[in-house]
Amino acid sequence: MRPKQQRGEVTVDRLLTAALQVYAESGHEGFTVQAVTKASGISAGSLYHHFGSFDGLAAALYARCMKQLFEEMTAALTRSRTGPTGVRALVTAYLRFTEEHADAALFLHASAYSGYLNAHAEEIRAVKEPFRQAIATWLGPRIAAGEIAPIPESLIEAVVIGPIAEVARRRLSSTYDADLAEARRILPDLIWRSLRPAP
Repeated sequence: MRPKQQRGEVTVDRLLTAALQVYAESGHEGFTVQAVTKASGISAGSLYHHFGSFDGLAAALYARCMKQLFEEMTAALTRSRTGPTGVRALVTAYLRFTEEHADAALFLHASAYSGYLNAHAEEIRAVKEPFRQAIATWLGPRIAAGEIAPIPESLIEAVVIGPIAEVARRRLSSTYDADLAEARRILPDLIWRSLRPAP
């Protein structure tokens, strides 16, 4: 790697790390160009050079947090041999990520309906695609073998991710309370039962 390229990657990493810290400490209202450049020690000009806009930086931060979550979930899934253990591993990995990486989880959930995601939809889809493919590759043989009910992939995602995303959102919200330890105890089996083939 050339020195200039390496410096560029270090700058991008510092900006994204500072952006997540700013969001975690100051919320949406405090999430500004000025706050991020101050926290990172990097100029606004450099931020715009690397990301094009502040929305571009926010989209890149979303993609980075999402990639981290997906990598942990994919690793948990691919270590699993059976339908029940795989579904339970996915659920547990998501909830554990929420607990261990609360700042990243908060940014992901808070960004769900932000305009910058639409503006950068192609980049977000590119980050999601390897995870989607890994899930499909893992699910296919197990659905074919009758181990998992033959449900469309998009609905399987909704059944698995929907409940745990809501629990995570409540845990991260200041207006709700959700016990992640209790969720890890109850939800994996509950969600698996919804994907079992009919007897």
